[in-house]
Amino acid sequence: MTTQTEQLWGLIEPYLAAERLELDDLELVGQGRGRILRVYVDGEGVDIDRLADVSGGISRLLDAESDLEGSYQLEVSSPGLERKLKRPAHYLKSVGREVVVKMDRDGQTQTHRGVIKDAAEDRFTLAAEDGEHTVEYSQVKSARTVFRLEKAPKPGHARSEK
Repeated sequence: MTTQTEQLWGLIEPYLAAERLELDDLELVGQGRGRILRVYVDGEGVDIDRLADVSGGISRLLDAESDLEGSYQLEVSSPGLERKLKRPAHYLKSVGREVVVKMDRDGQTQTHRGVIKDAAEDRFTLAAEDGEHTVEYSQVKSARTVFRLEKAPKPGHARSEK
């Protein structure tokens, strides 16, 4: 038996593929009038106008095809600069990026910050300050990419090369 989230994924993913976009993630949260369906879209040229167009298309699709009963609010957005990593595909797309990972190791929660060195279907390798860690996805409590804003030099003050 499939869950409602899996049914929605199966409905929305082909629509986005036809639009040359990727369904990055989907969440159905809340209850009653407070339910929210969050759809995270990734791909080339995803800007506010494109998200608005896609949101309208998903809304029409859900009205016509889904068994989603009751009221809900549809939110369509991009994953953002600091994205949550939940599925193996997220880790594969984030190879070479800095991440913060909370994991369960031997009954204890450990937090590591480092760069994803490689990723596979069941695990990834994290190059951290204290060495490399091979982490199975089943051990991950939470993970997200880290965005660093590099400060530009003040106008007229070029960085000195020493």
